[in-house]
Amino acid sequence: MNHQSPATPTRRRRTTLTDVAHAARVSYQTVSNVINAPERVRPETAAKVRRAIDELGFTPHATARQLRSGQSFNIGVRLVPVHEGISGAVLDEFLHALTESAQEAGYRVMLFTAADDSAEIARYRELHDQGQVDGFVLTATHPNDPRTRYLLDHEIPFVTFGRPWEPDGHEHWVDVDGSTGIREAMDALARAGHERIGFVGWPAGSGVGDERQAAWAAATGDQSLIERREDIIAEGADALHALAARGATAVVCVSDTLALGAFTAARTLSHGGTRPPAIVGFDDSVVARSLGFSSIAQPLGDVARRCLTTLLATLRPGTKTAAATAPKTTPATAPSLLPSRFIERPTPETPEAPETPEVIQGETP
Repeated sequence: MNHQSPATPTRRRRTTLTDVAHAARVSYQTVSNVINAPERVRPETAAKVRRAIDELGFTPHATARQLRSGQSFNIGVRLVPVHEGISGAVLDEFLHALTESAQEAGYRVMLFTAADDSAEIARYRELHDQGQVDGFVLTATHPNDPRTRYLLDHEIPFVTFGRPWEPDGHEHWVDVDGSTGIREAMDALARAGHERIGFVGWPAGSGVGDERQAAWAAATGDQSLIERREDIIAEGADALHALAARGATAVVCVSDTLALGAFTAARTLSHGGTRPPAIVGFDDSVVARSLGFSSIAQPLGDVARRCLTTLLATLRPGTKTAAATAPKTTPATAPSLLPSRFIERPTPETPEAPETPEVIQGETP
């Protein structure tokens, strides 16, 4: 009886840059540039090389790439705690777009957590000193933000989603102009016949909230129809009742969290036969889209791409990375303020009260 040893499986040879260069009919250096410095390659050539990479299943050797460049090709982003409300969904959308854009540029997003600004700064020190990240994208900026001061003092590359709220702040930021969407919403409500338009804002001191309130105040002559509340659904409902009692026929909210509470309270008014105020939120979250109330959308995909462009221009000084994707009139590292947009949805009709049957004298209904 013959005993044959099992055949040794043939080990597949690893695809190399040279293989990709042959398949794409370009030079070895061109393939290397597409992977490590895509801004140096014409878009049509880069697309041809990427097709060859996909067809051959080529995977760049990450360690060798890091040693050659002295970079980790990682970007750090803190996951900000969400205590209540739906603001976390907005951050999720931004992070998804940022991760997608970073991946296209050959970078990865490294997420980390921190309880507060001090803990976040400690993570900056740890991650950057150990060479685990090349730079950071910051969110949830606020007045007198110590995080940006630390990064500037230590010359660590960064960009913020959110502007500095001090006159002498840094220039590494991308933000959304909330006032454009507020003005559009106020114009639309006025055209619909609303004269008493209330506003539900956050407590004073929030740069974002104060800007949105200022846009509302500039468009209305009645400054009495305002409620400042914490970003909690129940607070939105309570604020709606307060404003409706003062005669508001429409209410603009500083967030979709507060708008959700206001929308829920408005529906209870409609069930009682009272015409409820029209509701406008801010963020155009999945909640606004699902329930059907009007809201103001932030261009989060554009913000994420612009954040990455700005950061890469800092990480790769002197390259054309940013110029390739930025508006021609805007320097790659200049601050960017992108407009918000009002998304109008039909206001649900108020249910008509049931007719009371007419009772003829002497008859029993």
